Amino acid sequence: MGKQTNFYVLGILLLGSLFYSGCATNPVSGKKDFVLMSEAQEINLGKQAHQQVMKQYRPYNDPALQSYVEGLVDELGKKSHRANLVYHVTVLDSPQINAFALPGGYLYITRGIMAYMNSEAELAGVLGHELGHITARHGVRQQSAGTVAGILGAGVGILTGSGQAAQAANIGSTALIRGYGRSHELEADRLGAEYLANVGYDPQEMLNVVEILKDQEEFDKQLAKEEGREPRAYHGTFSTHPANDARLQEVVGAANNIKTAATREAGREKFLKYMDGAVLGTSEQDGVIRKNKFYHTDLNLFVEFPEGWKVDNLPDRLIAQPKTGDAQLQITVDDLNKKQTPKEYLNEQFKGQISNGQPVQTANFQGYTGYTNLTTKGGKVPSRVAAVFQGKRIYQVLIAGKDGNALNKYDAAGLTTIKSMRQLKNAERKLAKPKNIKLIRAKSGDTFASLAKRSDIATHAEEQLRLLNGMYPDGEPKAGQLIKIVQ
Repeated sequence: MGKQTNFYVLGILLLGSLFYSGCATNPVSGKKDFVLMSEAQEINLGKQAHQQVMKQYRPYNDPALQSYVEGLVDELGKKSHRANLVYHVTVLDSPQINAFALPGGYLYITRGIMAYMNSEAELAGVLGHELGHITARHGVRQQSAGTVAGILGAGVGILTGSGQAAQAANIGSTALIRGYGRSHELEADRLGAEYLANVGYDPQEMLNVVEILKDQEEFDKQLAKEEGREPRAYHGTFSTHPANDARLQEVVGAANNIKTAATREAGREKFLKYMDGAVLGTSEQDGVIRKNKFYHTDLNLFVEFPEGWKVDNLPDRLIAQPKTGDAQLQITVDDLNKKQTPKEYLNEQFKGQISNGQPVQTANFQGYTGYTNLTTKGGKVPSRVAAVFQGKRIYQVLIAGKDGNALNKYDAAGLTTIKSMRQLKNAERKLAKPKNIKLIRAKSGDTFASLAKRSDIATHAEEQLRLLNGMYPDGEPKAGQLIKIVQ
């Protein structure tokens, strides 16, 4: 009992010394914050994390847009609580709707979220929000709290002989780019609105940005209902509160008291001109889906999926499923590392548990397919699997139904998809180019329904045009107004 008490006293002393040495003045509040790193350490942490981020993303290849965004960040940064920092912003080549920040002055914004903005002020609102996370040292404060938890967890591990608590205590360190808690998000909103006002924008533009994401969520609820799935939740900027949140209205409204507020126009046309020609959806490097067909230049690959199926192009796989949602087809790609036939490869992967196997010959590729039972948490799932060889590449295909009846229902369509896999024809290479935003001047009588017919959008074209132009779920373009369509 006495030894445990001594450990307890030592723990209190340790925490006391940590608190004393780890307190620093917050640049925003002027109050003492509990942090365990200096500003120099914070900057170094940001540099290291930046390298990790750029292993996961590509910078978007549009020097003019990158320079434009950098200029806005520099302007906002000079009017922030940490004007001494050099801010580094990267436009990411990603269709994801996201923006985030790292300690020490590193910001990221995707072309995906920018496609749905309609003014410079909205862009500045997102950037200002992310600057707020940096200036208020949210990442550092979160990291410091996690470090203390890690220290205490390590102590528990020493006393109990178990490292599990220490391992769990460090999980929070992964949250740097997953977003922050509600209080930090609201503080970032307040700071973003303040920085907007500092450079002359109406701080209420912050609410327009929130509305962009909420419209996306409402549209996804519609899709989820049609597809028989749960709606997706957005986990990035502003995701923790609705646009009509009273607390959000309050913190944004406080920026109205700044004298310089609303002396600058929103910059709608200036911003939109940077969006003319911007990539929408996946890039050429990731492959392009047009209706039910997939084109990939670098892989020299064409695939045709069943008519009416929803196809998702994810970073590591293609996923297609019927509207009923009771079956799924997946295609992944890997290197061929051993000299094998498709049959040998497939049998090796599934330990010989392949039944009714048969060769598959496509226009350019050779493969092998058969049936197996995949083990999942829900039990055995009957599936068709296939290996399709393209030179030194292997395409792994899986067709699974929720039960045997579902697989039987869609098996023929899945096999047809496998047999459709081939090299691109010369005439198809232009179709492997990504979809782009095109600006037009609306004419009298134009509606989103009529403009949808001119856009290369496979499904829900009218709704998606409304989302792109900030007029979801209703409203129509006015004559002379710049409008985004898709080509």
